[in-house]
Amino acid sequence: MKPPSQRLAYLDWMRGLAAITMLQGHVFHSFLRDDLRQGGPYLASQFVGGMPPAVFMFLLGVTFAFGMDSQERKGAAASSRFVSALKRAGQIFALAFAFRLQMWIVSIDKSPWTDLLRVDVLNTMGFALVCLAVMAVFRTAERIRLCAILGVLIAAAAPLISALDWTGVPPLVQHYIAPDRFYFGFFPWAAFVAFGMSVGSLLRSLERSQVGVAMQWLGGTGIALAFGAWFISTLPFSVYSSGDFWRDSPAVIFIKLGVLLMLLAFSYAWNLGLSANQWSIVRQFGVTSLLVYWVHVELVYGRWLWFFKENLTLPQTVTACVGVTVVMTGVSLMRTNWETVRQWWQTTWTPQTQASRVQPSEASGD
Repeated sequence: MKPPSQRLAYLDWMRGLAAITMLQGHVFHSFLRDDLRQGGPYLASQFVGGMPPAVFMFLLGVTFAFGMDSQERKGAAASSRFVSALKRAGQIFALAFAFRLQMWIVSIDKSPWTDLLRVDVLNTMGFALVCLAVMAVFRTAERIRLCAILGVLIAAAAPLISALDWTGVPPLVQHYIAPDRFYFGFFPWAAFVAFGMSVGSLLRSLERSQVGVAMQWLGGTGIALAFGAWFISTLPFSVYSSGDFWRDSPAVIFIKLGVLLMLLAFSYAWNLGLSANQWSIVRQFGVTSLLVYWVHVELVYGRWLWFFKENLTLPQTVTACVGVTVVMTGVSLMRTNWETVRQWWQTTWTPQTQASRVQPSEASGD
């Protein structure tokens, strides 16, 4: 983990906001009573909660492009940059399978072994990075345009991929590739990674003094993109013969991309003038977003709080959201301050050696 001085605060803040939003969405989804799920609060919670995966994939693309640019600045050959990108993808894949293994072991009496192969957001991230690692052979300036084009193509192809006959195709392959309401298929989710790589390459090609102006343009582009895509989605005709707006529509991808660009610009503006060492709960969650994701899924969907599952009223669910957020804040702080915690633990609880103990003074007559 990089020290605060070497991190971009606004990216951590944006990632942290997504993590906090994710927490409330999952708590509502797991704990709220079933008869309350048609009301506005639940629908609003799930609508907002649908953004975090897009944020995480977009920011993954940004940092993926940063890594490619760093390799290029060091003079690494195209083949070396490509191998480095594949290693990064492999790390994400390893984390994805480690996460599934842990979830399966904890629920081994209830989960079939096939759950080890379930396609979750981390799996899609790893698969997207493998497919997009070839972008490392291009220069940073070239990736700005090429990754943007790739993002458009992936989003545009999603309804066509959905319309294919998937009969006889192994479900695992289908879940990795095809759009689905319950899985994160490459189409269309990898589009966010590609768009993130385009933006990340753009940011790395700018001088620090130019970033502020670029953020204004990105924010304005996001507004135009979101409203433009929404308007197109309301037209009574479509170039596609079939499709599902929430599953594979390019319009919803571009609406979300517009929101991402606006959120990126807002995150940058929010963190202007703030010291990298100045603590923020939102940035704290952003620094440890993977750990927060890993732990909270087990806490919210695992056995720990089984008595809350689909059993809480709206006020109780809101209270549970606050409680889970507090617990995750503690977990996050322990991770970033682990050395301090470890030293405190050793000082407080490690038995003193016989030599270090204070010997009782002798009384007269002893």
